[in-house]
Amino acid sequence: MTLIFLGTRGEIDARTRRHRMHASLLVSYRGARVMIDCGLDWLGKLKRVDPSAIVLTHAHPDHAWGLKRGAPCPVYAPQNTWQELEHYPIKERRLIKERTPTKICGITLEAFTVEHSILSPAVGYRVSAGRACIFYAPDLVFIHERAAALKGVQIYIGDGATLTRSFIRRRGETLIGHSPVRTQLAWCQKEGVPRAIITHCGSEIVTGDERQMSAKLRAIAAERHVEVRIAYDGMKATL
Repeated sequence: MTLIFLGTRGEIDARTRRHRMHASLLVSYRGARVMIDCGLDWLGKLKRVDPSAIVLTHAHPDHAWGLKRGAPCPVYAPQNTWQELEHYPIKERRLIKERTPTKICGITLEAFTVEHSILSPAVGYRVSAGRACIFYAPDLVFIHERAAALKGVQIYIGDGATLTRSFIRRRGETLIGHSPVRTQLAWCQKEGVPRAIITHCGSEIVTGDERQMSAKLRAIAAERHVEVRIAYDGMKATL
């Protein structure tokens, strides 16, 4: 299984927007190419990716609005996401049920509920092919059923909104927003995940001093005994 980071940023300021595409991951296995998330920046640009299928984590603009004009392949998403995208001209709609492994082009995806947004409920995906297994969650406060989601995972790919500053808010009894990288690496340590890649990067990472960010991240990772790196557009990882 090969991972290609098609985009590595979240919503950031206009000054840097032109340099990066909305965060998306391409999972390639035996000729199949499954694209996870398709934000607004990808509108009209899917020919360059040529995905066999597209899978969505949730319906926010930076994850799903690249499909406003439809899709050239089947699109898979949970029911909540399809409800938000009901008016999109997507011909081949496929439903993903949470905690039900779904095989897509030889790649198995299992959706786990994550806290992130009230209006656009999100999931993270446990993705496996052959002997390789990753977990992908670009937007989250926490993972429901985390032990099951991360069991045997070789690489955790997570939310890069901030490194240490909390970006979590409360709406009534519900938490929304983004957990810092430091918290996510603690999850990896607890569940025995040896490697992490940080994507969907916010302005702290994108506009910050690269050396300072790298040093800070290495220190956090060393404390938790997890190998970690920040993704960049076009980066590849093979398992």
